[in-house]
Formats: sequence, C-alpha cells, structure tokens
Amino acid sequence: MGICIALVTGGYTAESEVSLKSANFVFQQLDKSKYDVYTVTVTIDGWFYVSDNGVRYPVDRNDFTLLVDGRTVRFDLVFMMLHGSPGEDGRLQGYFDMLGIPYTSCDALTSALTMNKAYTKAVLAGIPDLYLAKSVQLFESQRAVAVDMVHGALSLPYFVKPNAGGSSIGMTKVKTADALAEAVEKAFNAANTGNQVIVEEFVDGREFSVGIYRKEGELVVLPATEVITGREFFDFEAKYIDSQTREITPAELTKEQRGRVERVVKAIYTRLNCKGMVRVDFFLERNTDKFYFIEINTIPGQTAQSFIPQQVRAAGMTEAEFYSELIEQALRN
Repeated sequence: MGICIALVTGGYTAESEVSLKSANFVFQQLDKSKYDVYTVTVTIDGWFYVSDNGVRYPVDRNDFTLLVDGRTVRFDLVFMMLHGSPGEDGRLQGYFDMLGIPYTSCDALTSALTMNKAYTKAVLAGIPDLYLAKSVQLFESQRAVAVDMVHGALSLPYFVKPNAGGSSIGMTKVKTADALAEAVEKAFNAANTGNQVIVEEFVDGREFSVGIYRKEGELVVLPATEVITGREFFDFEAKYIDSQTREITPAELTKEQRGRVERVVKAIYTRLNCKGMVRVDFFLERNTDKFYFIEINTIPGQTAQSFIPQQVRAAGMTEAEFYSELIEQALRN
C-alpha cells in the first residue's frame, strides 16, 4: 500500500467548477505506484468519494475517513485542490489541524488572512520594492455610503472586487463615476465571499503571475508568466473561455526584473508564512517599472493550461515530479 491521499475538491463558491477540473488534472499526474488517491468532493450538501463504478461513499466528518466495501480508509495526507471557500479560506485547514492530518496548502491562519485582500495588503506593507495600489475596504455596514467613500478617497479608474473572492468573479473595472454603484453591488452580491468589497485604483502595467514553493527547505521561484489580453482586464472569461488571451511562459523580463521579482515574491511568501505552492499576481507599472502586488493565490488552479503547470514545465520538471515534491514536503513539516 502506498501513501493514502485525499485529493480534496469542490467547494461552496462559483469556483467549484474550476476546482473539479484542477483536481482531475492533479489526479491524472499523481504517481499511482507511490500514492493511493481518493478524490473527495466537498459541497454544501455533503462530502463524498465516488468510486470507479459510480458508487458514492460519504465521508465520516468525525475523523475524515471513508467506509468503502467494509474497509475503513484513513488518510495520511490531504492534497488540497479546493478553490474558494472552505478550502482556500482556512476552514478546512483548521479542521485537518484538529484531526492531525497534514495537507499541502498554507495553514489555517495564513489561508484566512490571504483570502482577505485588504488584510493581506496591510501585512505586506513595507516590503522593499513592493508597491500597493491605493484602495478602500468596504464592509456590509458601509454599503449605503460605499460610493461616497470611494469617490472621496480614490481617483478613477477603479477595480472593484469581492474582498474574499477568486477567479475574478464579481470583479468590474469602473471607468466612470456613475458606474461605481452597480459594480459595488455586484461585488457585494458574489456568493460566499464574505460580504466585503475592495476598491483599488487602476495600475497601468504589464500583468504577470509567478509560482513559488519550498523544496527541501529552500524557496524556489518558478519562471513567471505574462498575461496579455484584449479585454479590459484578466477576468473570468479571459482566464477560462476567451481564446484570444495570450500567456507567455517564461515571461520576457530583464535579468534585473527577474531578480527583483524573485526577491519580492520570496519576501511575500516569508512574510505571510506560506506553505506549499502559492501564486503571486502582480503588475509592472509601465512608466515606472514598479512591482505592484495584485493578490496571492494559496491554492492555484491546476489544469494543463493553468499558470503553475506551465511554469513547472518551463522549469524543466514534470507535473508528477512537482506534485510529489509538494507531498513529500508536506509530510516532512
């Protein structure tokens, strides 16, 4: 018997569809001679594993076990592949911590913090060569006065998005003052994103995404990807539907830019006490070449076209090797 792994997927938000695709890709890459892998789907209605012959087995949430054909399946490790809540906001991590089951993602505190874009920016302030777009955080109690708060503090254009969302769901680029109210409502109404909104001033820059993980105790920054889209911004459709979006891996950066990116991304990973693989999205402002932080993704997408697999291949690894390293590192922690 190999190491028994629960590949956790699904979720409570609109990102669940992407999560299922990511888990399917990871499942295909994992070395079945080393790992016994069970895909466990987490939904609001239930947690379950579906066998190859279509039989659904519920998870016993008292100890996160499965009873399959009279045999109790106990997991040595959770490979976390659930985007959004409850996998990316720390809820499941806290549950697994109480059960003593290791997992491949950041811990509960880091996951909860980084799911909140405004709080993340507050923690990252002060890192050398890292710039943060001016922003306003809006709470549900401020919904009625949100428009006045934003107009009084920021200059157009704005990016309006749920403060705890992902995949650009509920996000709008606002170019005129009269479009702000609708954008704020859209962001507040995005399901299961915490009833908070962040509004940021627009940064005119080239957009990049870069993965980082820990290998044998050392931080490794993967080759960056540049995103070029004809849309207003890299929204959900651009990420998952629009074939006109171009992704260049490795990105065309100077030696100085690459060194600066690696230095800043390592500082972000360390400051936030990250574990496993994470992805940092950023702009390089066109006129100044300043590194502007966009967000950090602690459970990045893992389809064949996703950024991290692209970067893994550009670094000369296979996805199977990379995922095995994540598993081994999690088991050593």
